[in-house]
Amino acid sequence: MAQTAQRGNSSKRKAPAEGSDPPTPVAKKSKTATARKSTGGQGPRRTSGVHQAATPVPGHKKNRRYRPGTVALREIRKYQKSTDLLLRKLPFSRLVREIAMDMTTDMNEHGDSGLRWQTSALQALQEATEAYLVHLFEDANLCAIHAKRVTIMTRDIHLARRIRGPWGGLA
Repeated sequence: MAQTAQRGNSSKRKAPAEGSDPPTPVAKKSKTATARKSTGGQGPRRTSGVHQAATPVPGHKKNRRYRPGTVALREIRKYQKSTDLLLRKLPFSRLVREIAMDMTTDMNEHGDSGLRWQTSALQALQEATEAYLVHLFEDANLCAIHAKRVTIMTRDIHLARRIRGPWGGLA
């Protein structure tokens, strides 16, 4: 019986003495390593006594470098303000005449299509062409933004033309 009493007493924990705090965990000191520039096992470089200072050449102007996208945004604002035509008149006129020559079937003996163009007709064609292209690029830009991109790809233009249907540019 004496053994059971001892076992019962030994399993009980002793209460902490009054006025003493419970033990707190000891914080470990962490060493913070400072990153140093690797020199490859070599000491600091020694320079000769004469330094060549980088002096700008007189009359030589350094080109200004803008951040990517700054010039593009400036050009967008410039072209949105202007109302003049963006395509050059002479190359557009040559293209229209070439397409018209391919479309005509009756060629005379000189190889000339026989079509003559008024400048106002060419200007009207160019205005309509540029308006169509600007509208197409606006729709393609919306397709690219919908795909969470900022760059227009050919598939955006194909999708814009497909959504427009046969009257909006799809033949």
